Amino acid sequence: MRTCGVEISGNEIFLCLLSKDVDVFDIRDIRQTRFSLPQNGQDTEVMRKFYFDFKKLVEDYKIDSICIKERPAKGKFAGSATGFKFEATLQLIPNVDVRILSGTEIKEQLKRNPIPIEFSETGLKKYQENAFAHAYVYIMRKTFKVDEKLEAERLEAQKREARKDVE
Repeated sequence: MRTCGVEISGNEIFLCLLSKDVDVFDIRDIRQTRFSLPQNGQDTEVMRKFYFDFKKLVEDYKIDSICIKERPAKGKFAGSATGFKFEATLQLIPNVDVRILSGTEIKEQLKRNPIPIEFSETGLKKYQENAFAHAYVYIMRKTFKVDEKLEAERLEAQKREARKDVE
């Protein structure tokens, strides 16, 4: 399982590629650890180039999943329009499971399964720390599928409620 953790910050995204095989984590070297958009992604060609470049990165490294931390749409910590463009573009990449994890989910998973190594020992750049944590949390969620069962039950309950409202 190869997961690309993504941290969106302003008009930049930071990446960390993490894989897990037989309970062994492997931090993969990746040719590009950050992407940035000039002019806040207002140019269509710039967004297309970003899409192509990221899609190529996903194909070359055989990435199975991408995980992103959810950002609020309103309020003091609201995400920028550029950040939401990044999110949408990543979600359009075919054959990749893109998950948006809430801050609460990340904190709970890190509390349950702390990262077993100090970040300074990983060899990653400081700006990749959050992307690394996102990838780790997603892999741990996949490893312990309890969370996904609960999420599936929650979604099913929401569907039942929606059907009741329609009737």
